[in-house]
Parts: sequence; structure tokens; C-alpha cells
Amino acid sequence: MSSTTLSTTRSTLSAKLLVPGLIASLVMGMWEMMVEAIIPNGAGFWSAPTYIAATLLRNLQTISRPVPFDFVGVMAGLMGHMMNSVIFGLIFAFVIAPRFKSLIGQVVAGMMYGAVVYVVMALVVVPFVDPVMANLNTVVFFLGHLMWGVALGTLNYRFAKA
Repeated sequence: MSSTTLSTTRSTLSAKLLVPGLIASLVMGMWEMMVEAIIPNGAGFWSAPTYIAATLLRNLQTISRPVPFDFVGVMAGLMGHMMNSVIFGLIFAFVIAPRFKSLIGQVVAGMMYGAVVYVVMALVVVPFVDPVMANLNTVVFFLGHLMWGVALGTLNYRFAKA
């Protein structure tokens, strides 16, 4: 196999594995940001990425609402969210998706996986690691995880077939 063929194969494999998690993170992130900006008593457009960044940037644990734009917080939060989504997307691609051969099967499995990720995050991770995340609307956050799972299942099916 030539180095060009090997490089193309690696690029294609990387896209098949990483893109579903990245795109699903955008679906969920934009949902959360838009809805938090428009609902009554929402935490604000910049709240989700800023709250994610508060895991490491502890001064953001006490940020006011609605959450103002903080360049470092938003960038760190977006990177953290996308990284986590890629990791959970890889787990889905290797452990769960192979058990479901149809598009509908992977979409439903992805949605259920999103619900499980939400429960673990809401009950185990957030209270101990990043309590400011609890300021996000619970229903919006849950629906965002379901949407993330649907996007992940759909895209994983699409990229696995490519």
C-alpha cells in the first residue's frame, strides 16, 4: 500500500469516527445556547459553554445570569464539549452501534444513549465536578441530550455506510 493510499485511508477512517460526535455536539450545543437565550429565566446564550468551562476555570462557578460573553470561557467550553462528544461518540461507534444495523435502530439507540449520558451527567458528574451546570434548564438540557443522540445515531449510520 502506498503512503498516499495509507494517508487517504487514515483520513477517511478518522472522518467516519470523529465527525458524527463533532456534528452531534454542534446540534446539542446550538440547541442549548439558543433556547437558554429565549426562554423566560434562561441562563443566557453563552451559558452552556461558559458553564462547561467552569469545570476547569473555577472563577466561572459564580458567574452572573444571564451569562455574559467570556472569550476564554466560551472557547474552553466549546472545546470541552466537542472533546467529550467525540469521546462518547467513539464509545457509541465501537460498543453500541455495531449491535444495530438499521438507521432506525441506530437513531433509537443513539437517543437512548443520549438519555443515559444525561442521567449520568446530571446525577453523578455535574453535582460534584461542575455544580454551576445545574443552572441550565433541566428539560432543555435533557432534550438536548436526546437530540445529540439522534444526531449521533444518524451520522454514525451514514458515515459507517460510506
